[in-house]
Amino acid sequence: MQPAKLNMKHLQYFKNTVDSYREDGRYRVFNDIIRERGNFPKAIWYGKYAPKNIVNWCSNDYLGMGQNEYVIDAMHTALDQTGSGSGGTRNIGGTSQYHVTLERELASLHKKESALLFSSAYVANEWAIISLSRIIPNICFISDNNNDAHIIMGVKHSRADKMIFHHNDMADLEEALTIATESGQVPCILFESVYSMDGDVALIEQILDLADKYNAITYIDEVHAVGLYGEQGGGYCEHLGLEDRVDIINGTLGKAFGVQGGYISGNRTVIDAIRSVASGFIFTTSISPAVCAGAIASIKFLKDHTGLRSQHQQRATKLKQLLSEANIPVHDSCCTHIVPVMVNNAFKCKDASDRLLNEYGIYIQAINSPTVNAGTERLRIAPTPYHNDVMMVELVEALKEVLK
Repeated sequence: MQPAKLNMKHLQYFKNTVDSYREDGRYRVFNDIIRERGNFPKAIWYGKYAPKNIVNWCSNDYLGMGQNEYVIDAMHTALDQTGSGSGGTRNIGGTSQYHVTLERELASLHKKESALLFSSAYVANEWAIISLSRIIPNICFISDNNNDAHIIMGVKHSRADKMIFHHNDMADLEEALTIATESGQVPCILFESVYSMDGDVALIEQILDLADKYNAITYIDEVHAVGLYGEQGGGYCEHLGLEDRVDIINGTLGKAFGVQGGYISGNRTVIDAIRSVASGFIFTTSISPAVCAGAIASIKFLKDHTGLRSQHQQRATKLKQLLSEANIPVHDSCCTHIVPVMVNNAFKCKDASDRLLNEYGIYIQAINSPTVNAGTERLRIAPTPYHNDVMMVELVEALKEVLK
């Protein structure tokens, strides 16, 4: 059967879009890789000619929990018990004991009264923010300039008033808070704990102090921190002992916890109200019980195995030391497990990524616009506890060659 044909005039719009992305170096190529169970971070790349063994240096499975036997066994058990899918939306047949238990675990992790599962942290952010605008008609979102796309799109689609403050600029934030409160609006500060592209951290305590001063709602995205920081893996707020001062915490199950999905946690009434109005939660099939079981197992495992977080930090510190000794430029704000090697040119960044993969069997995805600003392109490296010294030396030597 022949596919339906678009009018050639209409098709040209799509072609022009793709051509423009190619011309300025923003066109994205998805690398086809298969992760090997029990062999993380090694994988198999299905490239142009033949399968090739590679080392993955850009996975957000920061602790390798996607390969953890405890997690995999829990998922197998739930799969055998319940089958593959949830069977419906949360309101119509798609709430199981696994969903209920996972939400309780997440609330406990963040020392909150309640939590709510979404299909992803992107969806959780977008619809929690939209819901806040429906619940509080005179809300004004005050958002950090470096916030990620899911927060940006949530604010955009909320159609609420907004102000943007310069990244980690407390004077600029206070000015925005003053304007909002003097206008009779309810200010809501949107910020992240660990910023995923620069690897820096928000001035969380100072932001919370200003929130207290101006009676602002606080909403923090902890997706690149949950599982990785804090005594129990509750994130950077737990690490600083500040989680009780934050109103709403957003997190993910798809990074350090090694499975899939997102969530928010907070006051029971707040979460209940968002549950009641968030269309992106109400009208979508819930995540499968098997995924919930894996997430529960992962959260419990990381609560008890603090050493894995310590190893992760040690590996990141070691890699940054080796890069510094080799005079390979890392973003000057980087102070976490995320290691951005700055290239600052879209075509050079893509070429370096391609050469690493083709010539050295090293996979690091090029990060170009619109993920980062044009002219700040980078290779975003994510070391894990399982990247050993030999791998690190090989990586640094390869980077020296491709960045010449």
